[in-house]
Amino acid sequence: MNNKSIASLAGLALTAGIAAGIATTPVAAQGAKEKCYGISLAGKNDCAAGPGTSCAGTSTRDYQGNAWKYVDKNTCTSIKTPKGNGSLTPIRR
Repeated sequence: MNNKSIASLAGLALTAGIAAGIATTPVAAQGAKEKCYGISLAGKNDCAAGPGTSCAGTSTRDYQGNAWKYVDKNTCTSIKTPKGNGSLTPIRR
């Protein structure tokens, strides 16, 4: 392998590492937001999806009770899903 190939592979590895880091960092709340558990679709959570997951976008099923999304303040518990309403705390499901 020549130096150019090694540099290319190193660049690809760095890019992949950065992309992986971005995919697993929590989404920052913007303005007047609150965490709402049990409302996100699989892979669409903002963070905290429990054991076996790392963070944002890692929930494994729809309306997972320990995965949350940011929503406007004072709206979470009024959000309806096929499994019930959103919750300000994790839900056992």
